[in-house]
Amino acid sequence: MGVKGLVSKGLLLACLVLPLSPALAEPARIPDTAMALAAELRKRALDSRLSYEIVESLTTEVGPRLPGSPGDAAAVAWAEAKLAALGFDRVWTEPVTIPAWERGQAHAHTTSPFPQPLHVTALGNSVPTPDGGLQAEVAFFPSLEALQAAPPDSLAGKVAYVGQRMWKTQDGSSYGAVVPMRSKGAAEAAKRGAVAVLIRSVGTDSRRFPHTGVMSYAEGVPRIPVAALSNPDADQLERLARYGKPVKVHLDLTPRTGPATQTRNVIAEIRGREKPEEIILIGAHLDSWDLGTGAVDDGAGVGVVTAAARLIRDLPQRPRRTIRVVLFAAEEIGLLGAKAYAAAHADELPRHMLATEADFGAGRVWRLETRFGPESLPLADRFMSALMPLGIAKGGNEAHGGPDIGPLRAAGVPVITLTQDGTDYFDLHHTADDTLDKIDPAALAQVTAAYAVAAYLAAEMEGNLRPAGE
Repeated sequence: MGVKGLVSKGLLLACLVLPLSPALAEPARIPDTAMALAAELRKRALDSRLSYEIVESLTTEVGPRLPGSPGDAAAVAWAEAKLAALGFDRVWTEPVTIPAWERGQAHAHTTSPFPQPLHVTALGNSVPTPDGGLQAEVAFFPSLEALQAAPPDSLAGKVAYVGQRMWKTQDGSSYGAVVPMRSKGAAEAAKRGAVAVLIRSVGTDSRRFPHTGVMSYAEGVPRIPVAALSNPDADQLERLARYGKPVKVHLDLTPRTGPATQTRNVIAEIRGREKPEEIILIGAHLDSWDLGTGAVDDGAGVGVVTAAARLIRDLPQRPRRTIRVVLFAAEEIGLLGAKAYAAAHADELPRHMLATEADFGAGRVWRLETRFGPESLPLADRFMSALMPLGIAKGGNEAHGGPDIGPLRAAGVPVITLTQDGTDYFDLHHTADDTLDKIDPAALAQVTAAYAVAAYLAAEMEGNLRPAGE
């Protein structure tokens, strides 16, 4: 999972202009027959290991899937073959243009007051250090805001260190508070003359695994190298600072940036029996960072939505609407696949009846959030009656749907969020520790059941979830 920011309210209002025919403006309802079949679907999903088997296949046969890498291309080929083998009615891919970036090597150590090795990794999009690395004194800041308050030129020749710590929360909400340090730190430090940046990893573990993630540069500001320290190494650096003597580090990063290249979104459908032109979209992102095998972020999501759609296909009767699975490309480097999908399907978005994404690991779903029109809000209770046996509670009506769903939400597509337990998610997020052994098959089956039930009910509903007149 990359930067998980929400689309701005202004963009949302600007984009809610897609017309719907009067026939699509009726409030939604779910027939009792669909509720009964949803209960059977829920049981089948809980008894199935298909989602886990899909993640196992992806992480074993492909592994890391950095956008633009050979692993990324292998993942696209794997997904096409897997979806076809699972019996989807149609499987296809669509192009996504992306920048090419390779991690290279990362080495760091303190040189004074006491020599110590440091575990670091380059952040995505970082430039390299000069050949042979650089050595400089460290300037310490507890937060991005403290760095931004530093006077101009106050960091000339220094390495800026930003040490804001992320804390565990069930819904992962602390990520949004801390991640600007990762995305903006290099630009802010460079404005003040710094030669490089070290940040405390945006993660909640105490292992010596640094967390990578994408960062960005500002126009007209020098591009300086930036790396993340594992949490224990960030602690070590801060202890050294307490001795009151200058702390100096040697940093050597060798990432490379190449010309623009191309990857692909992978899309598959179970065609609806009565309204095949209307779409229920369930998505995940196929790419991953390159340190681990991308099991939790977001192989789990790939397994969940693929298995959920297959389980719906295997019901005695096809769904009324089309179930579309979208495995988005290049989420980790800026939601590029999601933006490409929204642009390519702009004319079709008024017929997207609901969208959601599985991109928060493999923890159990504990809450349903909706984003329905006012006339359709009572429908949330129907969803809840089918989801409550899975231990899921009802949330509010401000769902975001998932990172890759942002462009669809901005265009007026109704969304839901099936909020997963993310208490330990950021222990693994963007690290070498993101591997298959961290996934509990029973928990993943519960997530799959939630997505299968929600997608099926949306596909079977009568009427439309959008506000009247939109």
